[in-house]
Amino acid sequence: MNMTTTSPQGRTEMLRPDGSPVRVLVVDDEAPLSELLSMALRYEGWEVRSAGDGAGAVRTVREFRPDAVVLDIMLPDMDGLAVLGRLRREAPDVPVLFLTARDAVEDRIAGLTAGGDDYVTKPFSLEEVVARLRGLIRRSGTAAVRSESLLAVGDLTLDEDSHEVTRGGQSIHLTATEFELLRYLMRNPRRVLSKAQILDRVWSYDFGGQANVVELYISYLRRKIDAGRPPMIHTRRGAGYLIKPGE
Repeated sequence: MNMTTTSPQGRTEMLRPDGSPVRVLVVDDEAPLSELLSMALRYEGWEVRSAGDGAGAVRTVREFRPDAVVLDIMLPDMDGLAVLGRLRREAPDVPVLFLTARDAVEDRIAGLTAGGDDYVTKPFSLEEVVARLRGLIRRSGTAAVRSESLLAVGDLTLDEDSHEVTRGGQSIHLTATEFELLRYLMRNPRRVLSKAQILDRVWSYDFGGQANVVELYISYLRRKIDAGRPPMIHTRRGAGYLIKPGE
């Protein structure tokens, strides 16, 4: 199958409202195809799970709560249209993109009439599948599109071009160093960053015994970002710091 992957340059990033990655379920009994497609979707920064049959698809939808489903019509245990009916009972609004080797017009009509949102025939390019999924997720309103210059974690946003920072719509003034520290944290949401990593990225060298400068600037950020709000900047004792949506 002739497949290509997309380039990360110039793309926009799609996130769930809580700032976590978009979730996609891939349902196909051809393991090599499923792995290639899953790899391409992860390359987009999305969280991906896969299932090889209809029963597994229904179970995974219930547990994973995906934002979109890629569904092969030909499955070993049941027809893809029957699977779609079960998926709709679990997640009525989740967008579904059908994959199939059958390209007859009547097959496409049957899939769309049954409630599918889009239809791609094999062989296909990975670029096309990603583009179709982006369109479906955008139209469903289940994820926000983030431009390259705008970082968002929960209700906290940082514009890398204008250097504007807001939380809950309220503007926050940061010094140049505070801005760089927050940008590094927000580029790595939910990931614990060590003091050494932060020093290297924000200050461009190792302070050695002066690592308390990180603690100092984290405290500055907390006063401005978290004061009077659910905390977003967290300490993992002995490991480092992370940022995640306030709860």
